[in-house]
Amino acid sequence: MAGGAVDVVAVKRSRPGGMVPGGGPNLRFPGYDVLGQVDTWDEVTAGVVLARLGPPPPIRFFTPAEQAVGAALFDQLLDQRGGPKVPVLELVDARLAEQITDGWRYEDMPEDGPAFRMTFNFLDEDAQRLAGARFSELDWDTQADVVQRIQDLNEHGEQWHGLPAKHVWSLWTRYACAAFYSHPWAWNEIGFGGPAYPRGYKNIGPDKREPWEVRDRVNREPIEIGAIVENARRSQARHEGIE
Repeated sequence: MAGGAVDVVAVKRSRPGGMVPGGGPNLRFPGYDVLGQVDTWDEVTAGVVLARLGPPPPIRFFTPAEQAVGAALFDQLLDQRGGPKVPVLELVDARLAEQITDGWRYEDMPEDGPAFRMTFNFLDEDAQRLAGARFSELDWDTQADVVQRIQDLNEHGEQWHGLPAKHVWSLWTRYACAAFYSHPWAWNEIGFGGPAYPRGYKNIGPDKREPWEVRDRVNREPIEIGAIVENARRSQARHEGIE
């Protein structure tokens, strides 16, 4: 997902340290900056990683209308409400333009590129029907409601515009997560140590940290946190009579 050649020395000098998506103050790993280890990576590895901090690649696959839908959708899926943002739409676009897929697809789904085009168009159709505007033109909460309806169909194994909602959801989230977590800002957010080559890791095991790593301020497993969020969402939905 990297761009072309990059001046590693120049980017090292100008790189923003410790950045996380959204730039919020409530950091899970306060003070952690994976890019502080850039000097331990070889030049090729450093070039690949640092290129992701440069300007995002130009849009080559999506049309302007699809670009607007996709950018709004990926922001919803990853809760990217404010800057700085990982350029997820641009990274997904680059993959599709270069036909770098996962190497498989569901037999009841089109190829990934056409599937994105179709489902982005369906999102606009839903938005027009429910709120009288394009998906990208809706406010945050209304967009979230449109997306939640698809997630609910996914959970119940139902169809959405003739496609299995669970397979549409899988397509969107696979590409979104792969793009988001390829970026150093996302690594800072989750405390990921970055490439192990050629340095390697020596402190392997539960609650083991390398000297450059930072203790988790929350100190909870991601699965536990996810369960808390999901239980809260379901409780609110029951209260509102949605479930």
